[in-house]
Amino acid sequence: MVRNFRFVSAVIVLFILTFPCFSHAEGKIGVVLMHGKDGTAKPHAPIGELIEFLKNDYLVDAPDMPWSRSNGLNRTLEESFNDIDLAVERLKNAGATKIVVGGHSMGAAAALAYATQRSGLAGVLMIAAGHRPDLWARKNMTALENAKALIASGNPKDRVDIQDKDQGKLFARSVAADIAVSWFDPDGLVVMQNSAGILKPGTPVLFIIGEQDFLRPTGESLIFDKLPAHPKSAFVVVSGGHKQTPGIGKSEIADWLNKL
Repeated sequence: MVRNFRFVSAVIVLFILTFPCFSHAEGKIGVVLMHGKDGTAKPHAPIGELIEFLKNDYLVDAPDMPWSRSNGLNRTLEESFNDIDLAVERLKNAGATKIVVGGHSMGAAAALAYATQRSGLAGVLMIAAGHRPDLWARKNMTALENAKALIASGNPKDRVDIQDKDQGKLFARSVAADIAVSWFDPDGLVVMQNSAGILKPGTPVLFIIGEQDFLRPTGESLIFDKLPAHPKSAFVVVSGGHKQTPGIGKSEIADWLNKL
């Protein structure tokens, strides 16, 4: 009996060594994580630390999006959904069985808009959500009227000058008319309070924001409270400001992902 027990024990040990427990990264949750306005996904960027942290336990795809520093807002919101689709497909091909789409700042707004148009997502991750063209819509009224006229006349790629804002700083962009309307129309899908109300039911959302972020006083009532109720949705406040939230909040983000 002792000899048989030792033999069985040896077999069990060999089995454990040969077939280790799978982590999330080996076949569970995949995360599309998008950078902010005029940003990147490089290690020094605001989401860089978060990407490296999550890669320990999850599959992560951090694409270069149309609003990156190198692209300079060169495609519409709707065209950016195709980029997200490709990232989702890469994660599924790598073994992900659940997909979370998320982003920092403008990437958060795009993630929420995307989730209104796609089914089957395990969650939406909104980190220091940004891009509020509704706040400076008056300054863009004439430009948007011109852009809509160009689109109606069959010239969507003719350029217009549009006012953009990043963390309180207003600056001018020259973009195609269809891009201007897609990203700056106050009635458009990219405006987070617009998309929050039409998010597909059954989609949990983590809305995480720094206590010093400009959206902190209004983000919960303006956006989060408009989302369809879900027991796994959460509004979380961490220390720091807009750019620090991805790094400071990385443990809270991982804890939320673990509950999906």
